[in-house]
Parts: sequence; C-alpha cells; structure tokens
Amino acid sequence: MGEKSQMKKTTFRIAKMDCPSEEQMVRMKLDEIMGIQSLLFDIPNRKLEMVHQGDENEVLDALESLKLDTSVLNTKMVEADQVSEENQQAQRKTLWIVLIINFGFFVAEMTTGLISRSMGLVADSLDMLADALVYAMALYAVGGTVARKKKIARFAGYFQIILALIGFIEVIRRFIGVEKMPDFQTMIIVSVLALAANIYCLYLLQKNRSSEAHMQASMIFTSNDIIINSGVITAGVLVYLLESSYPDLIIGAIVFLVVARGAYRILQLAK
Repeated sequence: MGEKSQMKKTTFRIAKMDCPSEEQMVRMKLDEIMGIQSLLFDIPNRKLEMVHQGDENEVLDALESLKLDTSVLNTKMVEADQVSEENQQAQRKTLWIVLIINFGFFVAEMTTGLISRSMGLVADSLDMLADALVYAMALYAVGGTVARKKKIARFAGYFQIILALIGFIEVIRRFIGVEKMPDFQTMIIVSVLALAANIYCLYLLQKNRSSEAHMQASMIFTSNDIIINSGVITAGVLVYLLESSYPDLIIGAIVFLVVARGAYRILQLAK
C-alpha cells in the first residue's frame, strides 16, 4: 500500500463566530482558496479546525477580511484523511429531518397563528422558516460553486427581510388599532408542541456533535429557538392573566427582530 500524503491541520480561533450565518460566511470565503480538504467547526468554543495544503497565513488573511476577530492557535502535519461517505450520509439525513420538522411547524404555526390572531405564533413560524432555509442552503449548496451559494444566500436573506417587515407593519397596526384578544390556549398548546419539536431537533444534532457539516452551529441555532418558544408560551400565559394582547404583540416584535437580524447576516454571505 502507498504511503498517505502529508497535510497540515491548522486550528483557528474565530472569536465572533456564534451562529450558522457566520459559519456560512467562513465556508463561502474559504471556497475561494484551493487545497482545503476539510473543515470542522466548534461553534461553542469559537474554533475552526482545517485540514489543508499551502500556507495557513493565506487562509488567515481571507478570514480576517470577514472581521470576525480571527487568529491562528496552532498548525501541525497530519496524514490526509478522507471524510467517510457513511458519515456524510448520516449528516445529510439529520439535516433533512430537522429541515422537514422546521418547515412543517412553519406551516402549522403560521396557520394557527392567523386563526388565533396571535402575532407571537406568526413570528415564531417565520423563525422556523428561517431555520429551514439555513438547513436547505446547507444541503443544496454542498459541492456547488461560490456564485450559486451567494445567489441562494441573497434569495433567503431578502425573503426573510420582506416577511419580517410585513410582520412589523402588522404589529404596529395592531398596537394602534383595536383588535380582538388572541386565543391564549392555542398560543400555549402550539408553542409547547414547537418546543418539543425543537428539543427533539437539538437531540438529533447533539448525536452528530462530532460531525463536520453545520452540526455545531445548528445546535446553537436550535437552542435559541427553544428560548423563543418559551417566550411565546410565557406571552400566552400573560395574555390570559392580564387580559391584554400586548404581551403577544411584544413577543411577536422581538421575534421579528431576531428573524431580521438573521436575514441581515445571511445577506453578508452574498457580498
């Protein structure tokens, strides 16, 4: 058997990398550089482990252009190691499952939110859609060109911003006008189901904790969704206790801000 070729393994610290959008920014930036074999993201510890050929300083210069506070921690020589097809298939299967769950709850929450007059549920449905778009981009863009990835990122970003703006306008209209109280029972029941779905997604993603493709970032994203679900449940309880629609409108506005912020980050990928 022939000897395995030697490559470099460089570990970077990327201090401001804390969500899927920033991971996508890094991936798309590094697509422009030849000789990179694999990327392993550790979002909780803000680290990127890269197996590559060539000068790590070229990569550092590219990452520094993203202004995410990047530095090199260490570099060492390793044997070239191919990512197994079985592992890639496991990653794809998990991402497909969480994509389907998120898109399914987008439809369910949007429908029940409109019926129950709850802006909290409508906003949370858009957050679910934002998650589904991130997972869809991760799956669809695999192996694609940088130009195609940027085109997908622009579409997803502008689409989310349009939805968030429509949501903000509706929240303002309801603050100014006289609206019927939202159905707090529907708010709580649907949000509890969405919370359970996100906990299950987090469980699936944690099972793939050591996998490369988007797993660490997806865990952070899904953890944030759990917080949002809890906020909508709390708003439903407050609607009942205070006999006011304001808690629902406030949580709706907050979630629309989260969606708009995520959309802005995605648009950075298309630059």
